[in-house]
Amino acid sequence: MISDTAQQAGMASPPLLDIHEASVLRGERLLLDRLSLRLAVGQHTAILGANGSGKSTLIRLISRQLYPLARRDGAPVIQVFGRDRWSVAELRSLVGIVSPALQSDYTGDASLEVFDTVISGFFAARGVGLDHAISGPMRERALEALEHMEAATLIGREMASLSTGEARRVLIARALVHRPRALLLDEPCAGLDPASRRRFLESLRQLAQRGVTLLLVTHHVEEILPEIDHVVLLRHGRVLRQGSKASVLTDGALTAAFDIAMRVEWRGDYPHAVVG
Repeated sequence: MISDTAQQAGMASPPLLDIHEASVLRGERLLLDRLSLRLAVGQHTAILGANGSGKSTLIRLISRQLYPLARRDGAPVIQVFGRDRWSVAELRSLVGIVSPALQSDYTGDASLEVFDTVISGFFAARGVGLDHAISGPMRERALEALEHMEAATLIGREMASLSTGEARRVLIARALVHRPRALLLDEPCAGLDPASRRRFLESLRQLAQRGVTLLLVTHHVEEILPEIDHVVLLRHGRVLRQGSKASVLTDGALTAAFDIAMRVEWRGDYPHAVVG
């Protein structure tokens, strides 16, 4: 198992994420406007919204890349697993983060090899250095993570030579070496063709079934996995609506979120948004 089951983790832990009236200011513009959100461990969630809705800002807030305005009462604005103070390295061991920006950073360096990329996750480094002591258990966990992501056959190749989907699998494997309790995935299917996207989504389903809590950030309704039943809809830096998939993915809610007439169709276990 990569982690404890979602049910066990949820019973034994504080919320995965607890945000209370978070506001993020850039210049005179509010990127997040008193946004509140509480997610439980094991609560697979899709964060959905149009470009500019606040999705990327929310990711950077969770990952400690930026900070919210302080509350007047001095209480914490954001807590992860019940704590508001984390080192970035410590936080990444509990919440793995994979984003297009991270992928661009790793695939842009022709000297990075796949296995070294994954095992460097233990050191919060970009590749393996001469001062990094790699143990046998580390190698075993790196290989296990690559096998879970069906990427072990890529060992020996350079990151720059991989396809978009292959590189994304490797970077998720890198996040998994810590056996994190949650994965935050920012637009994980960006750049994938339809066949690659479906295979990739199936691999994410397997992670959810193994007990890793998924936070999927996207503007594509059709990427919301069957295992995800909680949906947060953002608009202009605020939560427009949140709740069960059935209650949030309505024609009216999506029309309001994307400022264009939309309707929802279900194709098997996957929702699809149709414009017009």
